Amino acid sequence: MEVRFTPEQEAQLSEIASQAGIDPERLVKDAALRLLERDARFRAAVQKGLEQADRGEFVDEDEMQARIDRMLQS
Repeated sequence: MEVRFTPEQEAQLSEIASQAGIDPERLVKDAALRLLERDARFRAAVQKGLEQADRGEFVDEDEMQARIDRMLQS
């Protein structure tokens, strides 16, 4: 697969890669792999939620608010 960037984007990637001590190609490849991993985790979580909903397993409003409050406090 080949990906094309504008000269400005290439310069930005080169700068970030230089600061990280890696070459730009490795930087882009690592970023793409992280995206794929994150996407796979997201899709698995959505599937799990759908399966729970199909079984009638829901969180009530008070519990959801408590979870959100705990997340915002961290």
